[in-house]
Amino acid sequence: MLLAAAQDHDLSAVADLVNLAYRGDAAQQGWTTEAAFMGGQRTDAESLRADLAAKPDATILTLREADSGRLVGCVWLEPQQDGPWLLGMLAVDPGLQAGGVGRALIEAGEAHVRARGGAKIKLTVIDIRDTLIAWYARRGYQQTGFEPFPYNDRRIGDTSGQLRFVVMEKPL
Repeated sequence: MLLAAAQDHDLSAVADLVNLAYRGDAAQQGWTTEAAFMGGQRTDAESLRADLAAKPDATILTLREADSGRLVGCVWLEPQQDGPWLLGMLAVDPGLQAGGVGRALIEAGEAHVRARGGAKIKLTVIDIRDTLIAWYARRGYQQTGFEPFPYNDRRIGDTSGQLRFVVMEKPL
């Protein structure tokens, strides 16, 4: 596997992977799907490009197969003004989930943060995602609180449920 920071020409493939992993019929092959309670697309290349331009210290790490170059995973990492780095948009091709790719991306993200002097990582998980919350807990992330769900942000999809985010943190 090859790990690298996403470049502008990678953003369409990153958006396709994130949408594949989180939404739609193909996402239901994996265990991280949001398709049961979220509709619409999760992101697009233009949104990713705008987010990276607005947050120049952020990066999207990509993981590709060494032989084919196929994108199999990605993770967003962004330093926050209040100290911890934000880890988000962890996505793995649904056909490869439960095979260690997500764990490898988490470990690579943590190493990336440590190499830049970061001492803590923060992430958020939709509160009804018990299995995913438990997965992060097994990797050392502890629940520290809640944040409201951004219902008015059309960039993350459509939902009619009552959701909130569980905040989890891990010291590095």
